[in-house]
Amino acid sequence: MRKLEVIIILIVVFGSLIVLGLRNSEQKSLPELKADTVSGGAIENKASADQISDLNQELCESRHNAITTAIQIVSPAVVSVNVIKTEIVNRYMNPFDNPFFGFFKNVPYKREIKGIGSGVIFNSDGYIITNAHVVEGATQIKIILSDNRQFEGELIGVDSVHDIAIVKIKDGSDLPIARLGSSCGLIMGEWAIAVGNPYGFLLKDSKPSVSVGVISALNRDFAPNEDGKIYKKMIQTDAAINPGNSGGPLVNVMGEVIGINSFIFSESGGSIGIGFAIPIDSVKKIADELIKYGKMRDIWYGFKVQEISPVIASYLGLDSTDGVLVAHLDNNGPAEKAGLKKGDIISKINKYEIKTTEDAEIAVTDVSVGDKMTIEVIRDKKTFSIIIDAVEYK
Repeated sequence: MRKLEVIIILIVVFGSLIVLGLRNSEQKSLPELKADTVSGGAIENKASADQISDLNQELCESRHNAITTAIQIVSPAVVSVNVIKTEIVNRYMNPFDNPFFGFFKNVPYKREIKGIGSGVIFNSDGYIITNAHVVEGATQIKIILSDNRQFEGELIGVDSVHDIAIVKIKDGSDLPIARLGSSCGLIMGEWAIAVGNPYGFLLKDSKPSVSVGVISALNRDFAPNEDGKIYKKMIQTDAAINPGNSGGPLVNVMGEVIGINSFIFSESGGSIGIGFAIPIDSVKKIADELIKYGKMRDIWYGFKVQEISPVIASYLGLDSTDGVLVAHLDNNGPAEKAGLKKGDIISKINKYEIKTTEDAEIAVTDVSVGDKMTIEVIRDKKTFSIIIDAVEYK
């Protein structure tokens, strides 16, 4: 009997211990499991937040590339050129509208016209390159920088033939400067950035506007237009050159100015992806001349040429009408001193093939006073070269 009671008591005691042990185990395990779960979620959320932050940073950094960097470099030096021009207009008066004064058919009067364009500061003294057609005839020039500073502009010189003008900022200080690159060695298809600032005077935000494209073609030559302007070795680009962006820079991905935006081909007046810029190597030469002399000095070549007609070609026994004929020589002029003779046929000027008088006119536009001009001549069916000194015409 006692043995049975002892066994029962032991069973109850051990059973109670087991139950208590299980309860304690549950009480300990559940909080630990809960704590582990919460801790793991926090760690997971924190990791996700860090990953998102890193990803956003990478995306932000990826938005900056060579093009955006180039724009940041050059844009502070791109300015708005605002001009006031005075022109004389002939007003026609109908005698039936005013019988008493009807005998005045054309009455001239003056009117002021406002114009806008762009330019780029390239010198610490405040010299600006822009297009001649932007500032020609201006009675007042105002320059607005991208930081909203405004200055009066002084016209230093104009080269109407090449459509380049130099304007100087009056009393300017701490001016941003664009770096002039080179138009030599440009590659068709490389990035080109057209920058302009035509609305600095009209808008509160005077930051420049940009358009991006590629260099579509190089060395595009154009015959003199009705204004007498000659465009030579032009850079063609599909970067939009919008109205008012004339005179602004065409920039490469290094932020260097490689050309000055000049005109577009368009029937509607808006950009259709055919724009042209004057090569900066030509612009540098013109800018130096305008700053030093206030104008492009006229050159005395000492000869005149004419077209070779089929009749002349037949008379001279020529196989074609290509080239130009030397029709006149100035006595003791540069050409005569160099050995050129009347009746010579000029087939090449400074490596430019000459077929017409227009070709000859375009070929000499890059020649400045002091240069040497190499001319390839055909005389008595023999070809040789003559070097003529470019002398200032006085």
